Amino acid sequence: MAMSVDQRLQSARRLRLAHVYTEYFAEDPRRERLFLASLGFFAGFGAARTITHAILHQVGPFRNLSIAGRHLHHMVFGIGGLLGVGYLWLVLLGVSPKGKRMSQATAVGYGVASAMTLDEFALWLNLEDVYWAKQGRQSVDAVALFGGLLSIGIWGGPFMVGVARELRRLVR
Repeated sequence: MAMSVDQRLQSARRLRLAHVYTEYFAEDPRRERLFLASLGFFAGFGAARTITHAILHQVGPFRNLSIAGRHLHHMVFGIGGLLGVGYLWLVLLGVSPKGKRMSQATAVGYGVASAMTLDEFALWLNLEDVYWAKQGRQSVDAVALFGGLLSIGIWGGPFMVGVARELRRLVR
């Protein structure tokens, strides 16, 4: 028998994603950090690509950044982010009473900074800006997209199964 709109709304109110999240990550904070880093990586990659396309096509407020006539690639911010997150992990993690929040925030920061850095892997490899050339774009896209999706599936697999279970329960 199909559910009415009111029944679906009531079921939606009972969707317990926070419960599912806690169920799959409370016992294993390392898995949670890896999952959050993976999500940050994928979101960071998507944001970097979206913004660079907007710059290329002169859409919106985005423009290239330069200092003294030298173009700043987003890899610079990615490396800075990796250094900052690494420093926070060294000196703060576990010290603060809010250690769990710091752990979650640095995991996401690590993922985002990694994506920004790896998105310009062709620049490392060729020592020249081939970002829009076929040789630079294909390898970077493949590595970043595959790595992000694979790690989300590996570290978040049990959580994703729990979300699917909750969604199936919602539709019934």
